[in-house]
Amino acid sequence: MDLQWLDDILVLLEEGNMTRAAARRNITQPAFSRRIRGFEDWLGTDILTRKANSVEISPALAANETEIRAVLGRMRDLRSSISAYDPASSTLSVAAQHAPVFSAFSEMVLHARRRYPSVRFRLRPGNLSDCISVFLRGDSNLLLCYESGQSRPMPFGDSIRREIWGNDILLPVVGGPLRYALRDDGSVPPDTPAVIYPEASYFGQVLQASDRAFSTRTLTRNPVCETALSSGIKELVMQGVGVGWLPFSMAFREIESGQMISMANRFGQEHVQTALYAHTADAMACALLDVWSDGRGTKA
Repeated sequence: MDLQWLDDILVLLEEGNMTRAAARRNITQPAFSRRIRGFEDWLGTDILTRKANSVEISPALAANETEIRAVLGRMRDLRSSISAYDPASSTLSVAAQHAPVFSAFSEMVLHARRRYPSVRFRLRPGNLSDCISVFLRGDSNLLLCYESGQSRPMPFGDSIRREIWGNDILLPVVGGPLRYALRDDGSVPPDTPAVIYPEASYFGQVLQASDRAFSTRTLTRNPVCETALSSGIKELVMQGVGVGWLPFSMAFREIESGQMISMANRFGQEHVQTALYAHTADAMACALLDVWSDGRGTKA
């Protein structure tokens, strides 16, 4: 249907006369009559009763004038919305594992908005298994998580794209008064208090698999607090509550300032990557993966 037909009909209703209506539309009366006929063909019924010396407008047309105006307005709004659509102004939902929310996401947002200034995000933090479920059922545009350097990428299939924001490492750190418990060889006594990960948590599984001291209940003699939140572990380590394992990207400023001391030389470290997943059918999410995949987040 041609939208100008509806404009023609409204002018015809206002003028009540074909000649005056054609003049207002700046076309000849025969051309105007052909456009009215085109609308009738599309409608499947006549709106004019044509007599030898007169033309009568169908009462049904006048009865629906308000609806015709509303339809015309909605169609114009739709056309404007489609033609002016800017995917970069979309709000993207991110299902994000807790740790990279604190270690990487702020830098990622700033990096994305340099390329797409209008893009907005809705962050949905959670445990990795919950984030995966949210992402796979289509309730988020993106999945942000850590992946161990010892494991393969998640087997999502060709409909989901994976990129890497950057590399990171998990390392044991000590802070607060516990810094003075460090021996000359960089170790601490085996019964030193520790803030540990649950063995069922992602970092707990990674550290448990590598038999890392002070990481989980099984591998710690004196667990003081157990939490899956790396941000919580960081605060507890800073106060000297216990030794803890943190991503380097969360602790490097404190290590550089001396507020924390890395014990990686004595107890080892675990390589991890900050990974991103998007559905290939989601154009804006994939565009952000292009922006983020240049490795600007590499810290280690």
